[in-house]
Amino acid sequence: MTWRLGDLNVNRIGFGAMRLPQRGGAFDPDATPRDRGQAIGVLRKAVELGVNHIDTAAFYFSATRSANELINTALSPYPPDLVIATKVGPGRTPQGEWLPLATPPQLRGQVEENLRQLGRDHLDVVNLRVSGLDDVSAHFEQLALLQQEGLIRHLGLSNVKPRHLDQARKIADVVCVQNSYGLGHHPEQDEFVGVCREHGIAFVPFFALAGANKEAGSPAEDDVVTDIARAHDASPAQVRLAWTLAQGPHVLVIPGTGDPEHLRQNIEASDLRLTTEELTRLDALHLNAG
Repeated sequence: MTWRLGDLNVNRIGFGAMRLPQRGGAFDPDATPRDRGQAIGVLRKAVELGVNHIDTAAFYFSATRSANELINTALSPYPPDLVIATKVGPGRTPQGEWLPLATPPQLRGQVEENLRQLGRDHLDVVNLRVSGLDDVSAHFEQLALLQQEGLIRHLGLSNVKPRHLDQARKIADVVCVQNSYGLGHHPEQDEFVGVCREHGIAFVPFFALAGANKEAGSPAEDDVVTDIARAHDASPAQVRLAWTLAQGPHVLVIPGTGDPEHLRQNIEASDLRLTTEELTRLDALHLNAG
């Protein structure tokens, strides 16, 4: 199961690095930094198991760990087929406090920060992470200039609405959209998933697991997922990932974990084939959650 991000071919189950720098919740100032050896080992195991799409950001860091630095240490020199997607827009101080969204001129510095941390001379995919912008044109134009300079290969968007995609596509090609989405989580995104498919754009949900469980879970929903998981001798997380992948060939998932066994289970979700009846039950659960 693969999809193309521009001219880059990726497996549809990737790896999200947000959880790598710490145990517990991301960006929690009290979170315990993850064991460095464990984080490096999980990254290497992910690539060994076939992951060739890693999602990261310079603002993914804890008190003593940086996701980008861990990726660089674990995987450099990088395999030729490995695609690393990062994002710009948000920023944090060295102490971890959030900064205002970057202005268009500040995006160059954020791109260069990712280049330094990852040890690359260009970035495969850079997603503009939108927060509070009604119009992304000025920001996306700046990224398009950096793309023309050769610092960025492909451009994407994160946390956006359909109008943002329309604005960006007038400026440059968009290869992916990253939005919060999963089983029972933001079902209003279903139409946007279809829009991306029509344009050949990858839809990359984040929080496909944690978001669904945390924000949309209920005992009745859990019963449905658990029942289907039991029928396949699978985990509920694998069922959620399999449902998400079933939403279209252009849908990619980027579950993150620091646990090698959870990593293996996530990747094996690509082999889980849900029946039509099971998908119908899960679709009903999804829509009712909205």
